[in-house]
Amino acid sequence: MAHKITDACLACGSCQPECPVDAISDGSPIYTIDAGKCTDCGACAAVCPVDAIVG
Repeated sequence: MAHKITDACLACGSCQPECPVDAISDGSPIYTIDAGKCTDCGACAAVCPVDAIVG
């Protein structure tokens, strides 16, 4: 199951460079994860300062 970014996202951008498959993109107003690309590695969730990424 792919990770998801919740409404708690601050759009700080810390998660985007951590994704090894470029599944995270800028959204309005929060970042989004492409479920088709996400490999469920958890790298993004590990760096999120507000724990807005759940899997």
